[in-house]
Amino acid sequence: MRQFIFLIVPVLLAAACKDNAAAPVSAPPAVKVVLEPVRSGDAVYYDEYPATVTALNQVELRPQVSGFITGIHFKDGDRVKKGQLLYSIDAQLYNANYEQAVANLSVQEANLAKAERDAERYRELAKNDAVAQQLVDNAEAALKVAQKQRDAAKANISGVQTSVRYTKVYAPFNGLIGISQVKTGTAVTAGQTILNTVSTDDQLAVDFNIDQAEIFRFTKLLNSKVTDSTFTLSFGNEPFPSPGKLAFLDRAVDPQTGTIKVRLIFPNSDRLLRSGMNGTVRVKNNSGSKSLLIPAKAITEQLGEFFVYVPNDSNKVSQTKVVPGRQVGSDIIVLEGLKENDSVVTEGLQNLSEGALIESVATKNTK
Repeated sequence: MRQFIFLIVPVLLAAACKDNAAAPVSAPPAVKVVLEPVRSGDAVYYDEYPATVTALNQVELRPQVSGFITGIHFKDGDRVKKGQLLYSIDAQLYNANYEQAVANLSVQEANLAKAERDAERYRELAKNDAVAQQLVDNAEAALKVAQKQRDAAKANISGVQTSVRYTKVYAPFNGLIGISQVKTGTAVTAGQTILNTVSTDDQLAVDFNIDQAEIFRFTKLLNSKVTDSTFTLSFGNEPFPSPGKLAFLDRAVDPQTGTIKVRLIFPNSDRLLRSGMNGTVRVKNNSGSKSLLIPAKAITEQLGEFFVYVPNDSNKVSQTKVVPGRQVGSDIIVLEGLKENDSVVTEGLQNLSEGALIESVATKNTK
């Protein structure tokens, strides 16, 4: 019985092997993909920086004398001219001080005239030895004192006149005035109370920070005095209609951040810009050299590295590591990993693996 079983097993194994050899293994079908060539061209793109709009000239108006506001001579938000009267401060006390100072000057001038006559009389008497020298010296000293008192009275008048003038607050330059911080009757303190703010708005500055590594590039732009659309400004999806002009780079790099401030100047004849606005500066960046460009959708990322699928002569693909640069529209610059004559798979990537057979289709329908 055992011999019979042993004879059956080899027969069955042989039959199984014969069936397997008879079933051919079919190759997987080619994956339909879209191929696009690696292109060489000028890569013009824009660097973007957060920026703040600021006035070229802005002054906080503060009173130079203390008192009560007696008059406001403008409307909030007015456009004012240099020398225009803006605020009046109660001048009664300062006018009274001025009149007192004028009266004091008259007294001191009268005292000086008397001291001059006395000194002259004692000088004549001294010539004839008709008076003691001590009296002559006293008269000369009194004359000098009277002269100093007259000079002090004049200086006091000048100071009081200045205080009277400071009861009127004038616009320091042509510009836009804000909302008044005080009302008529408000008590103000010299040098402390903020009355209002005046700023220029025919041109406005736009400030942003760049990394210190970009100083050389921006210095070249400054020296070249570019006037085209190199510098533009936008607020969300709203672009400002006029390009800006590079004015200067700040004096030094901030050691805490490693950045330096850059200032642009934008025209503002239509008054579209306001000081304090936040926007985005776009700076055209064109290296002037040819760059390799591929569609951005051709790149896949794996564990922080970037790859593309490149076909070979056998219509099979290999995964090629690349170093991507900046994205330009729907394309991306490739710094390393590809050559100008290469092609890359742009659609159908989800069905690919290393060494997969592909079939290039003309349309972008890979189903």
